[in-house]
Amino acid sequence: MIDLHSHLLWNVDDGPTTMEQTIKMLNRAVEEGISEIVATSHYQHPLYSVDFSEVHQKVSILQLELLKNNIPLTIHQGHEVRLSTNILSQYKQLSIHSLAGSDYMLIELPSNSVPYYTSHIIQELTFAGIIPIIAHPERNRAIYANPRLLEDLIRMGAFTQITAGSLAGNYGRKIQKFSLKLIEANLIHTYGSDAHNLTTRPFLFNEGLKVLEKRGLTDYVKLLLDNNRCVIKNKPLTVLEPVSVKKSKWLF
Repeated sequence: MIDLHSHLLWNVDDGPTTMEQTIKMLNRAVEEGISEIVATSHYQHPLYSVDFSEVHQKVSILQLELLKNNIPLTIHQGHEVRLSTNILSQYKQLSIHSLAGSDYMLIELPSNSVPYYTSHIIQELTFAGIIPIIAHPERNRAIYANPRLLEDLIRMGAFTQITAGSLAGNYGRKIQKFSLKLIEANLIHTYGSDAHNLTTRPFLFNEGLKVLEKRGLTDYVKLLLDNNRCVIKNKPLTVLEPVSVKKSKWLF
């Protein structure tokens, strides 16, 4: 299995503080059945912005450690890119890592809003051949209040990534219920742990998938995991037609 979203690199953002903690996280990822993982440190977040070269350097160090210790895991480079008006220019200047060197880029919206220029950025990126994947939309308060905002972005060319912990209930029952509704409305395309540590924000990778299976959504488990692999392989994703939020009271 492939994890598209994680904060593994030590002492760079709100992930682990030491390399020892990082190694423990990598071992736990293997226990979860993860065989490939993308290290998506924050970029242009209000509190953190990890340099392109530091991501490259630390991922290289970790991959050597994994090989030396026979840990069956491959780490890919990436960034979780905070929405801004200069993403494309920063990418062209080789300041931003896409997901595993693919055409897919993980984009983080502010927690409380979908800025007015979001649609412009989505269109600008897609026109340039960059495919935006919106990270954890289920935790965005504006989208929770009005899911049409997410549907509109998807119809403009964006994809989405749901967090394992959201499905597992780590962020509360409301977020868990909303996550399931988004999946049932075909508004979710990929899956990631967004793991930061082994305590407050652990992987919960299998727990999230088990919730889907218990809800009779086994087909979505396969779709999400297959799409994760397509991202790494830089291939098109499988997309189901969104259930129109405009014509449905599916949320409430």
